[in-house]
Amino acid sequence: MQLEQRIWLPRDGWRILNSDGPIAPALVIFFAAPGTTDDGARFNELKSFYPAASIIGCTTGGEISETDVHDGSIIATAIAFERAGLVFAETSIGGEERNSFDAGVRLGRGLPRQGLRGVFLLSDGTQVNGTELVAGIQHVLGPDITITGGLAGDGSSFVSTRVGFNANPEPGKLVAVGFYGPEIRLGYGSVGGWDAVGPERIVTRSAGNTLFDLDDLPALDLYKKYLGLEAANLPASALLCPLRIHPAGKPEASLVRTVIGIDEERKAMTFAGTIPQGHVAQIMLGHFDHLIAGAGQAARKAAFPEAQLAILVSCIGRKLLMGQQTADEVEAVHDVLGQACRLTGFYSYGEIAPMENSPFCDLHNQTMTITTIAEA
Repeated sequence: MQLEQRIWLPRDGWRILNSDGPIAPALVIFFAAPGTTDDGARFNELKSFYPAASIIGCTTGGEISETDVHDGSIIATAIAFERAGLVFAETSIGGEERNSFDAGVRLGRGLPRQGLRGVFLLSDGTQVNGTELVAGIQHVLGPDITITGGLAGDGSSFVSTRVGFNANPEPGKLVAVGFYGPEIRLGYGSVGGWDAVGPERIVTRSAGNTLFDLDDLPALDLYKKYLGLEAANLPASALLCPLRIHPAGKPEASLVRTVIGIDEERKAMTFAGTIPQGHVAQIMLGHFDHLIAGAGQAARKAAFPEAQLAILVSCIGRKLLMGQQTADEVEAVHDVLGQACRLTGFYSYGEIAPMENSPFCDLHNQTMTITTIAEA
C-alpha cells in the first residue's frame, strides 16, 4: 500500500504533504471545509491529479492531517493498493427518500458479501438518523462485518452537509467503500472521555431521533438550564453538553448522542441518532485532559504494528470545547500510532464504529473514532 497526501489552502492552493513516490491510487479520500468545494473547481483539480482513482469525500467541522487541525482547508489522501479490492455503493436521502434504515439497506445491497473485510462510510450529517442508517447496512451484511466512518459536518452551523462519490459533494448523499481480500487489514477504536453530571433522567417522550421530554419535563428547557448564557447559541452550544443514554439497568450499553437541531415551538431537540423512549439519560460535560486521554485510548484500541493509515473521525463538539487545544487529541493519537502510520480525518456530526464489547456497529457522538488500514 502506497500513500500520497495533499492539502489545499486558500492562500497557497494545493501542495503535497508527503508521498511514497509516483503512485497510481485506486482510492482518494478527501475532507473539505464548508464552502471550499461549492464551485466544483477543487474536485476537478483532484480528478486531474488522480484520473484513474475513485474519489470520495465530505464536508467537515475541521480537517486533520498528521498532527495538525485545520479550518478552511481540504485534506486529500490517495491510496494505491497492491492486491486488495474495492467496491463502492452510493445512495441519497431527502425529499421523498427520508428513511435512513432503507438508505442503509440500499448501501448494504451494493456491497457483495463474499470476501468483504470491512466498510468505511461517509454520510450526510443533517438529514440522516445515523442509528437507523447503520442498522440498515448491518441488516444486509450481518454483524460480523465491521463498519466505521462518520457523518459529514458543516462547521458549527448545522445547515447543510455534503458528500461526494466521483462527483462534487452534494447534500443528501451517502457513500460506502467496501474493502475486499485477505491482504487488507482493518482496525478500529472509539472512545469518548466525557463525564456525566446531574441526575439520571428517563426519556419519557421521544420519536426516532427527536427528544421531547425527560422525566416529563421539556428536554429543551432542561438543556437551556444547564447551558445558562450559552443557551442563546443553541443548537451549537448543546455540543458542549452531550447526552448519554442506555437501556434501564444496562449502563454497559451506553451511547452518547449529539444535538443537531432544536424546535423552539415544540421544545424538542433532534439528535444525530435514535433516542429510545424509556432509556435512561444523563447530561455530560467534557474536561480537556479526559478527552485527550480518550483519544489516546481509541488509538490503542485501533493500533496494530503494520498500520499504515489512520482515518480519524472526531466529534465537532470536542473541537468546540477544546478550542486551541484541539490538536492535543490528534497528537495523542500520533504518539500511540507512531511515525510510520499517517493520519488524516475530520471533525464530524457523528462517528460510526462497533459498540464496546459487541459485534454490532452503531452511531456514536462526542468520540474520537479511528479506522486503521494496512495491506499485507
